[in-house]
Formats: sequence, structure tokens, C-alpha cells
Amino acid sequence: MSFEMWTEKYRPKSLDEMVNQSHIVQRLKSFVEAKNIPHCIFAGPPGTGKTTAALCLAHDLYGEVYREYLMELNASDERGINVIRETVKTFARARSMGEIPFKILILDEADNMTADAQQALRRTMERYTETCRFILIANYSGRIIEPIQSRCAPFRFTYLPREEHDKYLMYIAENEKVELLKDGLDAIYEVCGGDLRKAINTLQAAASLGKPVNAEVVYSVVGHANPVDVREMIKLAMKGDFIKARDKLREMIFRYGVAASDIVRQIHTEIFRLDVPEAWKIKLADIVGEIDFRITQGADEEVQLSALLAQLVEAGYQIGKET
Repeated sequence: MSFEMWTEKYRPKSLDEMVNQSHIVQRLKSFVEAKNIPHCIFAGPPGTGKTTAALCLAHDLYGEVYREYLMELNASDERGINVIRETVKTFARARSMGEIPFKILILDEADNMTADAQQALRRTMERYTETCRFILIANYSGRIIEPIQSRCAPFRFTYLPREEHDKYLMYIAENEKVELLKDGLDAIYEVCGGDLRKAINTLQAAASLGKPVNAEVVYSVVGHANPVDVREMIKLAMKGDFIKARDKLREMIFRYGVAASDIVRQIHTEIFRLDVPEAWKIKLADIVGEIDFRITQGADEEVQLSALLAQLVEAGYQIGKET
């Protein structure tokens, strides 16, 4: 197996190859046809194709030599005002020598830029519009100042639907000669939830073990407990068997190497699938929230998880009395 990163190997090269986001792709294609683009903000969750869309747009606009007309900066690393005054300004003021009269500057993680840097960027975008167009990529567009937002065309990216997610992973598995089983595909979606970059990385990590990729393999490589085990632990606790539930908890921690905060999140998810009255789901969600807060504040993880199981036992007893 090659150690090349599959996320780069299978990254689309043009807008026609992009997965999902068809409403966005159509708008970007109209820019390519017009050979003109506005300043843009690509906003949305991670792994939904924001950076890929920007690179594909540049490729379709300039052709194979698009890298000569493009600069990429990751604003989470280079986010100070000096970068805007020096690096960005120097690139933006130089005129393009090709058929397209402007270049493209991609600012990834733009929502991590300091307020001063954003104010400086605002003026640079105004002044050098003729020679440079900016594409700002952000997970949270609300963290970008309003004057910049008003100068940009917004594009909202969404998580991939399950069908597109599974189809693309199966395509990669077939190309890489990896045996991807149905429960493995389900587990990857459970862990990644539509984040395609994370899904591809998870598939590659699971495939590197040289075994058929099933749920057990996926959960072991990502340090995520099997939802079936979490469900069983909750049921044991709510039936009043605290010791068995605690043994199941410790078994999951040792087998999967999962962090306490991750187990708490999984318990939170499973609570809403329990066959209990709605009022008790609300109470249990409140209990889980309190335990999660204590853990994030530095409380002992094992003590807090045991306390959570104890409260599930108490809840199970009270529900039994009511019904």
C-alpha cells in the first residue's frame, strides 16, 4: 500500500469532479465562463470541500498553470497584521501577465485572523481589486468582520449526504483494492458524520492494518467506542447492575483507548435513542451535560464517569417505579 495521503490523491482537480455542493459548483462555473470572479467567502464545516472548490475554480480559470496565478495562506498560522501588510499586499499589488487580468489569493482559516489583520485586509481588498481577488475560507463566517463580509459573495457549504459519502468511499476502496464492509462504512459515517476529509483519512488508517475494514477496525483506529458497547453499558446501568456497567466502561477504555469526553458525547447521543419517557431524556441530557462540564474543568475522569453511571442506575430505578 502506498503511503501517499489519499485526501490529496483523490482531491478533485476541476469543478466537474467535485462531490455534492452542486448549487455552489454551478455558481462557480458561471464565474469561469465569464472569466471574472468577485471576492468570495467559502464558509461551512470542515471536510466539505471549501479549499478544494477554491483550487478547482483557479484550475478551471487559468488552466494547468494555475499555480502561477495563485497564492495560498493559512491564516491560522499567519494571521497577524504584518502578514497582511507585507505578504498579502505584495502579492495583491502585482498585476497578472496572463489573459485573466487578476490573480487569486486564498486565505484558509480566515476566521482565525486577528481583528487588526482583518481591518488591514479590508483596505487591501478595496485597493487592489483590479489585480487580485480574494477567497476567504472559514468554518465560522460570523468571526469575519462585517465590512469584509459585505465585500464578498457568500458560499455556504454543507456536510455531504450519506449517499454521496458512501459512494465516494467505495470508489476509493475499489481503486485501492481495499475490502470495505457495510458495517465499516456505517462506522466511518458514525465517526465522521459527513466530513469527507476525515472519512478518507479514517479509511486509509483502517486499511493500513491490512484487514477487511469493518466496524471493529474503524473504531479501534480512531479511538472511538463501538455504539453497540455504549448502548449495552447504558442498559446495564439502567437495569441497576452498576458493577457490570462499570466493568463494560473500563473494557471500552482499554480496548479502544477512548477519552472520557468522547465516551460522554457518545452516551449523550445514545440517550435520545433510549425507550424512556421524553421528560427523562431531558433529565438525563442535563446530567450528562453536568458531567461533561466537570471533566472539562479538570475533574478526575474515572470518578466522573462512575458518577454518571451511578446516576443512570438511579434514573433507571425511578423510571421503573413510575412505569
